[in-house]
Amino acid sequence: MEFLLPKGDYPTSFRRSLLVVLVCVTVLVCTDQDYYSLLGVSKEASSREIRQAFKKLALKLHPDKNQNDPNAHESFLKINRAYEVLKDEDLRKKYDKYGEKGLEDQQQGGRYESWHYYRYDFGIYDDDPEIITLDRGEFDAAVNSGELWFVNFYSPRCSHCHDLAPTWREFAKEMDGVIRIGAVNCGDNRMLCRIKGINSYPSLYVFKTGMQPVKYYGDRSKESLKNFAMQYVTSTVTELWAGNFVNAIETSFASGLGWLITFCAERGDCLSYQTRLKLAGMLEGLANVGWMDCGTQGELCDNLDISSSTTAYFPPGATINNKEKGGVLFLNSLDAREIYQEVMKHLPDFEIMSATSLEVGKFDCLSSPTICNKLYVYQPCLAVFKGKGIEDYEIHHGKKILYDIVAFAKESVNSHVITLGPQNFPGKEKEPWLVDFFAPWCPPCRALLPELRKASKHLYGQLKFGTLDCTVHEGLCNMHNIRAYPTTVVFNQSDVHEYEGHHSAEQILEFIEDLRNPSVISLTPETFVELVERRKREEIWMVDFYAPWCGPCQALMPEWKKMARMLNGLISVGSVDCQKFYSFCHQQNVRGYPEIRLFPQKSSTAHQYYSYNGWHRDSYSLRGWALGYLPQVSIDLTPQSFTEKVLNGKDHWVIDFYAPWCGPCQNFAPEFEILARAVKGKVKAGKVDCQAYGQTCQSADIRAYPTVKFYPYQGTKVNILGEYIDSRDAKGIADILNEKLEAIQNKGKRKKSRNKDEL
Repeated sequence: MEFLLPKGDYPTSFRRSLLVVLVCVTVLVCTDQDYYSLLGVSKEASSREIRQAFKKLALKLHPDKNQNDPNAHESFLKINRAYEVLKDEDLRKKYDKYGEKGLEDQQQGGRYESWHYYRYDFGIYDDDPEIITLDRGEFDAAVNSGELWFVNFYSPRCSHCHDLAPTWREFAKEMDGVIRIGAVNCGDNRMLCRIKGINSYPSLYVFKTGMQPVKYYGDRSKESLKNFAMQYVTSTVTELWAGNFVNAIETSFASGLGWLITFCAERGDCLSYQTRLKLAGMLEGLANVGWMDCGTQGELCDNLDISSSTTAYFPPGATINNKEKGGVLFLNSLDAREIYQEVMKHLPDFEIMSATSLEVGKFDCLSSPTICNKLYVYQPCLAVFKGKGIEDYEIHHGKKILYDIVAFAKESVNSHVITLGPQNFPGKEKEPWLVDFFAPWCPPCRALLPELRKASKHLYGQLKFGTLDCTVHEGLCNMHNIRAYPTTVVFNQSDVHEYEGHHSAEQILEFIEDLRNPSVISLTPETFVELVERRKREEIWMVDFYAPWCGPCQALMPEWKKMARMLNGLISVGSVDCQKFYSFCHQQNVRGYPEIRLFPQKSSTAHQYYSYNGWHRDSYSLRGWALGYLPQVSIDLTPQSFTEKVLNGKDHWVIDFYAPWCGPCQNFAPEFEILARAVKGKVKAGKVDCQAYGQTCQSADIRAYPTVKFYPYQGTKVNILGEYIDSRDAKGIADILNEKLEAIQNKGKRKKSRNKDEL
């Protein structure tokens, strides 16, 4: 398919103590020093590394600990500002791309807490390796990886969260390898917690792909947490006896999975059921786990020379009669982690692949450096090859932990994103490509990669997707003026379009659709004069004057495009880049960004334009404001005209019964005008003011405002009660009316047919 794109009350003592603990200062902070240098981290630093570096500096430089230093306050504000920017993936990208200028509209960093807060409350689980701290960009990939997760949503200010922390750490250590134990700091990830419906702390949820999240309501002891979590572990422990033991061992060679078997005898300690189940979870997909009761299977245990409780690993192909030759490994430990580590050492290694059979397994780059150099692989990594030789592959850039690798493999083989290099980078003569310029160390980059894979499935055959690692291909990235990561660009032959939306598959698809069918016209000074100032008398325009580096402008852009699609055919929508056309915007008296203006239909008394001063800049709020300037198409009815035209007339009518003081009526009014335009020629639209004409509305049985009713003409006098329509959406009402009109038409056809039959 060708895809060518066009151009409460608290005690007084408590309040006092709270003020001591949470001392806050709010000012506007500016700093001329690089944020990464201020925190002592590299540009490759992860979110956890940034938090750890800031905490260390906060404890050292906090004004509470440096009361004799007159510059302590200003010094602390600088590192606080740096932290607040770099911890947020969107602000971090803006800073990387535009520096301080890109943050002029942001005031992060002017508010800070007491030293006590940073010492005891900040980043509760940052130093716990068994607990995976999930940020907004990592959360969905983790809980949708197919593994079982138990996640603690907490707030640093919550005393109950701190009470739970020691138990959560012990629980995480015990369950390590069976269940992924996670934590989400809702202080740093407010949006994520709000989306997940977290409204109290701590909130503990179990997540697994294909299962609705399950909230934990029990007491917060380690045993209760463990019992709750283990019921969701789907791994199985097989009970073995003489009848199935031999078959299990002998068929292990064909399956490639060995057996870890616990033999429970009268002498010695036997692994508990929970430990066996834990090992089954840890070894799922790597080895089968079973157990045998030597009290009932004494003969078999005697044959195996087992006289006391023990655990043994039988690798694939092991022989029962000659255990030493078969490589059977006997383990005396009762600790699941120790047993797991010993079994992992004895698992079969990946097959070493040759350059001619590169499909699945392990490839030695030292033995064949030409292949790895061709793939631009210079360090150990994982890659998925997609069945088209070594040209079509994708390298894994996530965490080197199982859940992330599994999620990547599942997504990659079913998506159409490939790793790019100089040999396959799209040229001007090639078909359209979406290229993501990124750095593997960049958290927002890693968060975007799975979203690209999702989007690629929807656009297969229309647009190709590729990623370019700028740490490897620095020259290519410099050639395309890439200054921040991720930078996502669509190349359509000689046209280049940079993506500025949020990092989600949905908004990427909207961006592509908008390139194919632009909803917003990019205006130059010349086209502004031609299309806006010299617009036709009946035309209405909305124009966004913006600067690319402006944060609110970037946040508005996807909403602006969405609004434009909603207004298609009613109001023309454009935008002017005031960084590119600064003099023109200055001539237009644009003093700040974004500046939203509406240019109404031309008349001798009309304003030249109206400026939007609303608080909300979402697509629905902007749309509602703009529709208020559309000329009215519906007809205002009086009691007399309602009777003559609606009840006694020969047209179909849809009526909006309203009251001028009613807020919902005011919000619905523009929607009704869209409806009037949509059904024009088929159904007439009218409005009745129920404050002015209360008797008419009472006769029509109007009990709430606004109320929409349909009055169809079917050859007889129309019923004053009409037909109630339960919708406040123009499209929804139009669909209902079309269905009713079709039913009336079909009824008329059946009546005519019946009359013919009678004749």
